[in-house]
Amino acid sequence: MSDAPDLPETLDPTEDREEDFADEAEAAAPAELAEDTPESVKRGVGVIKSHWKTAPNGPGVYRMIAENGEVLYVGKAKNVRKRIASYTRLAGHVNRIARMISATASMMFISVETETEALLLETNLIKQMKPRFNVLMRDDKSFPYILIARDHDAPQIAKHRGARSRKGDYFGPFANAGAVGRALNALQRAFLLRSCTDSFYENRTRPCLLYQIKRCAGPCTGEISIADYSELVQEAHDFLTGKSRSVRELLATEMTAAAERLEFERAARLRDRISALSLIQGTQGVNPHSVEEADVFAIAKEAGRFCIEAFFFRAYQNWGDRAYFPRADQSLTEEEVLGSFLAQFYGEHPPAPLVLLSHTIEDRELLTQALSDKLGRKVEIATPQRGEKRELVDHALTNARQTLTRKLTEDASQEKLLVALGEMFGMETPPRRVEVYDNSHTGGSQAIGAMVVAGPTGFMKTHYRTFNIKSAEITPGDDYAMMREVLARRFARIAKDADKAEPEAPDAFPAKPDLVLIDGGRGQFDAARSVAKEIGLEGVTIASIAKGADRNAGREMFFVEGREPFRLPPHDPALYFVQRLRDEAHRFAIGTHRARRKKDFAKNPLDEIAGVGPARKRALLLAFGTAKAVAGAALCDLENVSGVNKATARLVFDHFQRGG
Repeated sequence: MSDAPDLPETLDPTEDREEDFADEAEAAAPAELAEDTPESVKRGVGVIKSHWKTAPNGPGVYRMIAENGEVLYVGKAKNVRKRIASYTRLAGHVNRIARMISATASMMFISVETETEALLLETNLIKQMKPRFNVLMRDDKSFPYILIARDHDAPQIAKHRGARSRKGDYFGPFANAGAVGRALNALQRAFLLRSCTDSFYENRTRPCLLYQIKRCAGPCTGEISIADYSELVQEAHDFLTGKSRSVRELLATEMTAAAERLEFERAARLRDRISALSLIQGTQGVNPHSVEEADVFAIAKEAGRFCIEAFFFRAYQNWGDRAYFPRADQSLTEEEVLGSFLAQFYGEHPPAPLVLLSHTIEDRELLTQALSDKLGRKVEIATPQRGEKRELVDHALTNARQTLTRKLTEDASQEKLLVALGEMFGMETPPRRVEVYDNSHTGGSQAIGAMVVAGPTGFMKTHYRTFNIKSAEITPGDDYAMMREVLARRFARIAKDADKAEPEAPDAFPAKPDLVLIDGGRGQFDAARSVAKEIGLEGVTIASIAKGADRNAGREMFFVEGREPFRLPPHDPALYFVQRLRDEAHRFAIGTHRARRKKDFAKNPLDEIAGVGPARKRALLLAFGTAKAVAGAALCDLENVSGVNKATARLVFDHFQRGG
């Protein structure tokens, strides 16, 4: 048998390269297997061949599925039938592809009209199913925006995250909450727009503190007319849409005129506003002169790891950056990973009219068409070679390399700490997944259990979990019983998942812990061991850490099965690491408990009325300001509230008349 060509695709979800076949019939047919092909691969190829017969001969999306129903890989193709045939051509396959073929037990196909539709569908399926052989973005955080609300005579300026359900102008994205917070603070100083809620605004009788410290113009009490306030809103809108120079020139002209009229207080206020605008523009880092609005992406690769640095430029200003570490096989190239990442990224976020990249991606034209359709206007994707655009890309690339270097250094230190932790507790191999547990309550009320997770890359916050203590048989404040309930639920889930789990990929983060660390002494340790024994949990080391004498850090006592309780030297790095783990569990438990307690404490009396949902509750609060005012309102006043019918008004009135 002659040597087959290299794999025509690299399993990049946005890649659609097709091999040039001399003969169309040969192109569409599966290849014969080599004699030395492993049995598991032969079995997978047999499955693929059987599904190839029914594969669509046109654009579409395909899924490769394991025996337990797990989706292994989602791909798209201009011609699905040809693409499926390529998986039976084994010469040149990397180990990742061979593993995927071996695990394939079935396939599914979806036909679409165009390649663009296939790209969008593939992106949605990857985000939903998170197949382990695809490149995964591993970051679902939404970006914060600045909102100038237009549903009130005196528009509010506020930070916004999530669906754009409120009427108004949205400016962003900002890379993080810190960036948008700093911008908001400066914008309030510059334009004096209100940030309070509508209900707070409607119930003011005198200006609030923000007016006193010159962060608001005070439209709520008539300190400024609505017409003059609208001019401030327009100035803020102009500034955020790139007209910063004209806004500053206008303010400078007004300041000069005020000074000439000897209106020195007004001139000083205008001077402070100009200073605030300078602060916004001066703290943005790299500010382009010729690029009004663009997204910039640069990718770096080192030691088999990838880092993508994203910068967002709006209104000729840098609105921050964010680093991503996509999960991708080290055999993939930067171009392949970047192309896959962009398809997923823009599945969630609106694109800028200009997207600048450090590497040329394979599906540039296809992604350009998809983004143009999404934005409703032309989107350009480019890899600039010179000029200011190239400088922006180079700046992003430098940041990507530096961020990846720091990440690798941190991970190397983390690996050493995990090795020390394994030796400390007598484990045969270093733990890859460490789970730490703690409880929090106030006199037994609002009791919760918390689990934090650490691994080779540090704290894995997406794996954190909280447990509401449900058992009515637990005596309030019984820490041992609460820990037993938390661990019983967690260990039962581990045992259940282990029964149906498929072998994990070598680089996958394990679902089962190697080490369970309890914040507590002998009692909590014995409770954890007994729960593990009752459930039959094996292969997990259980240990606990008790606070030292007088609760001094450095004097902790450790409990682990098979040896006497022990302490570590005060300056042992492993001790510092365990203290970090314990403190993180304590922080997470306390924070979750306080949030729950605050929610219960701040529960609105209107929440207790059946039939009063969020919309009617909001209407009542907007009309009366507070729940106390609603409780004292007359029936006729309740009936006059917009959005509240007579039946609901009677319901609310009767509830409070009964002393509800």
